[in-house]
Amino acid sequence: MTRIARQQLGPRYVSPLTKKRTTSPLHDLSSIIAGESGSLSHMKRSKALFEVVLLLALIGEAPWAAASHRFDCKSTKSKLYRPHSVSVTEFGAVGDGVTLNTKAFENAIFYLNSFADKGGAQLFVPAGRWLTGSFMLISHLTLSLDKDAVILGSTDPSHWPVIDPLPSYGRGRELPGGRHESLVHGYNLTDVVITGSNGTIDGQGSFWWDSFNNKTLDYTRPHLVEFMYSTGIVILNLTFANSPFGAIHPVYCSQVFIKNVTILAPPDSPNTDAIDPDSSNNVCIEDCYISTGNDLIVIKSGWDEYGISFARPSYNISICRITGETKSGTAIAFGSEMSGGISNVNAEDIHIFNSKHGIGIKTSKGRGGYVRDIYISNMTMKDVDIAIMIQGHYGEHPDDETLSVKI
Repeated sequence: MTRIARQQLGPRYVSPLTKKRTTSPLHDLSSIIAGESGSLSHMKRSKALFEVVLLLALIGEAPWAAASHRFDCKSTKSKLYRPHSVSVTEFGAVGDGVTLNTKAFENAIFYLNSFADKGGAQLFVPAGRWLTGSFMLISHLTLSLDKDAVILGSTDPSHWPVIDPLPSYGRGRELPGGRHESLVHGYNLTDVVITGSNGTIDGQGSFWWDSFNNKTLDYTRPHLVEFMYSTGIVILNLTFANSPFGAIHPVYCSQVFIKNVTILAPPDSPNTDAIDPDSSNNVCIEDCYISTGNDLIVIKSGWDEYGISFARPSYNISICRITGETKSGTAIAFGSEMSGGISNVNAEDIHIFNSKHGIGIKTSKGRGGYVRDIYISNMTMKDVDIAIMIQGHYGEHPDDETLSVKI
């Protein structure tokens, strides 16, 4: 196993492995992992097996973090059984792929709120194609999809309301002002489950991707699923497809458990990250297959001065048994929005193929924050262009007049 512990950043640095003094610790890191055999950028179409412990402090000093700091995922699971259940069809929903069912979802959830203090309730979505705009979940609720159920996001932007930007970002990520609300979302919730027998939530994102590429967006694109300020979130046994933007976005959350999900988007779909834990802690991601147009799993914690001021880091994150590919992104990424800090991340049993980057750490001048106590083991890469990418001048800033939107 290769272990790299950097004591400090500065103009002069002594590697604990090579005992060499260098003025470029990041270059030294690359050389050690590559076995002094050349630049990582030349590792194209190669297969590598890495057991790597990375302890990186991009800002200031970082103490050594042992593997014993690993977060226990058993504490993240919410209640799966609900004593009360209704079908969305009982509230007038029609699964023909054409009828808009936003009101049916809203009315069903409003009704089920009366069971919140009685053990909670389940909203069942049977087989069919259920077109809808954005709708909000409630606490102590299970949204359960039949194996042949498909929740379809509307292609009309007016069915995705515009909401305020995240306080740790200060503005929409792609454009000044607000952002479109996610298809399925929740705010200040506890004990919420989204599950099924591998049913599908499809964002029908091609409209949004075209608008982004043609620069005709009015506001930042929506996620498929987003929870804010919530605790006890479980997402499992589902397929998420064609998200307009990132697919699953827990932000300012804790106790999040994501397992047995498939996340799909075309390889050229712009910025379609799969799972983005953002200023969140105690997050477990397990047994997932992912193929998208950008990063597979990327950990964030706010953007520049807004993230520094909000000061909510991401920490205690466990990532296990992930298989996937990304032609234009990174398998396991940190940043570039990481101004609140990222620490204590454990990733193991990761299999990546046909991808641009395996591991990526992205930041930019003035971003602040830190990335430290990162443990990655048993990661297999096949046909990956760059195994480990560290970029200190990545992306743009929220107060830039024009944005290239590198995320």
